Amino acid sequence: MSKVVSFGELLMRLSTESNERFSQARTFNCNYGGAEFNVAAGLSGYGINSEYVTRLPENELGENALFELRKLKVQNSNILRGGERLGIYFLETGSGLRGSKVIYDRAYSSFSEIPKGILDWKEILKDANWFHWSGITPAISQDAADVLKEALVVAKEMNLTISVDLNYRSKLWNYGKHPSEVMPELLQYCSVMLGDLDTACFMLGKEKLDPDYTKPETLSSHYGQLFKYCPGLEFAATTLRYSINASHQKIGGVLYDGSTVFLSNLIEVSPVVDRIGSGDAFMAGLIYSLLKEEKQMQDKLDFAVSACCLKHSIKGDYNLATVAEIEDLASGNSSAKVSR
Repeated sequence: MSKVVSFGELLMRLSTESNERFSQARTFNCNYGGAEFNVAAGLSGYGINSEYVTRLPENELGENALFELRKLKVQNSNILRGGERLGIYFLETGSGLRGSKVIYDRAYSSFSEIPKGILDWKEILKDANWFHWSGITPAISQDAADVLKEALVVAKEMNLTISVDLNYRSKLWNYGKHPSEVMPELLQYCSVMLGDLDTACFMLGKEKLDPDYTKPETLSSHYGQLFKYCPGLEFAATTLRYSINASHQKIGGVLYDGSTVFLSNLIEVSPVVDRIGSGDAFMAGLIYSLLKEEKQMQDKLDFAVSACCLKHSIKGDYNLATVAEIEDLASGNSSAKVSR
């Protein structure tokens, strides 16, 4: 049986109600999320054995976050406890022509001060065959980047498949390091990468590419260049998003397997209930479909795109769409009829 271990920070999300602005808010809706956690939750919902590794404070907020993991049947036996606070982010949900805004409050969080050498990665990964991380973790702090490096070294030694969602967050890289000083070494461990080509080049400190995602015949050389930068890569994917406005999106994707570019059809998503976590839904869908060896490459991509689209209809950080619902949409059924 497949097992995926994800590593990152679990956050409390406080979002304004009914598309209110921060200046209007008197109450906030509380949810829990975080890029790598969202992937773990999605995979657990698909029936994949999924474990999440993080660090939580020993207080009521830490307990509530841990309860969220248990509720979603995400394994959590290797979570560290300690530190002073749970990381938080505030969300002002956009509508129409007004986009959403995020304010982070995660400085000095338990995870940002995670100590090196305390996690026994050989024990944690002993029965896993996949390790997942995102570019958010090394952006948080040098400590988080160092512990991630420990995990990647062991995962590589144990021949696990290693996936990364580049997830560039400009507001987080504030501890004195530029992504190009940290990410190139970490990306050398990866065999599956999600992110647009420009972001990949930016993080690798390479010259910017100018891809045309509507022309698969021109994309092979661009993705081929990325594979030269990261010779361990086996798959690279990009989520395509065309915004009509905050409530109306067109979603697609690209998948490259080292020789062939696969391009999905665009799916219109309107209205958008919650865009947060939709990239993580794509990532979870991609991991799930890559684990299913019987799926054809085009079907693997279409599953990931459909998972991403359905997440736009679900409030909160993580995707609650089922495999059956995703496969139904991937097959072309988007009528959204009442199931009776």
